[in-house]
Amino acid sequence: MADKEQEVARAVDIDIGGARDQWQLANECPLALVYHQRNYAVMLASPQDLTDFAYGFSISERVVSDASEIKSVRAEPNVLGIDLHMEIDQARLERLDLTQRRRHLVGASGCGLCGLDNVDQFLAKLPEVAEVTPTKEAMEKAMAAFSLHQKLNQQTHSVHGAAWVSLEGGIVAMREDVGRHNAVDKLLGARARAAFAGEAFPDGFLMVSSRCSFEIVEKTARHGVGALLSISAPTALALDKAEEAGLRLFARAPGGIARF
Repeated sequence: MADKEQEVARAVDIDIGGARDQWQLANECPLALVYHQRNYAVMLASPQDLTDFAYGFSISERVVSDASEIKSVRAEPNVLGIDLHMEIDQARLERLDLTQRRRHLVGASGCGLCGLDNVDQFLAKLPEVAEVTPTKEAMEKAMAAFSLHQKLNQQTHSVHGAAWVSLEGGIVAMREDVGRHNAVDKLLGARARAAFAGEAFPDGFLMVSSRCSFEIVEKTARHGVGALLSISAPTALALDKAEEAGLRLFARAPGGIARF
């Protein structure tokens, strides 16, 4: 399907020391995720790569187990934003009806846990992943090239990025969003779709432009990724959960790259 997307940035006039110029502002769009006419969540997101987001979010949220259980994705504009309609495997739909959390999940672009009723739901044990240890050279190469692949951020200077990096340090794919969690879901969704289509990404690791929070670790582990490199350090909870999953964490540090 072709994503029906709104503009991802809007030009506005600005004044810099008396000189007139223009600035591209990143768009935030209310995105409603709907499974078989069942409203599940509303997120604020950048309106691009919506199919990737649908796949990544659905797997991260455990609505489905893998890409094969998503039958279709359709984006429909509404007055305020976009409805993202998904058809999923019947068995998964029945499970969703049984386990649907009794809340309205409204996720701001900076938050990954809005609306949860029970703290136990986000402290559930993460699946174990196959540990990956990238070389220092590969991670340094990816860090040096990361900003060059952030096309939207080059325009707006205000969006996060998530990249899939090969073990040689090459950036295979980049996804961007006003929300760091959304950027990760988009990238991991693109990876899941590629694998389902028989065009799997090469072995590698995930790199993110933000700090490494618990939510980023959770999404990474639920997609079976073994290593995560972040621009900023992990939180203590993120490290605890990464150790639980066997996920190796790395972060940029003064003078090099820290391994946690």
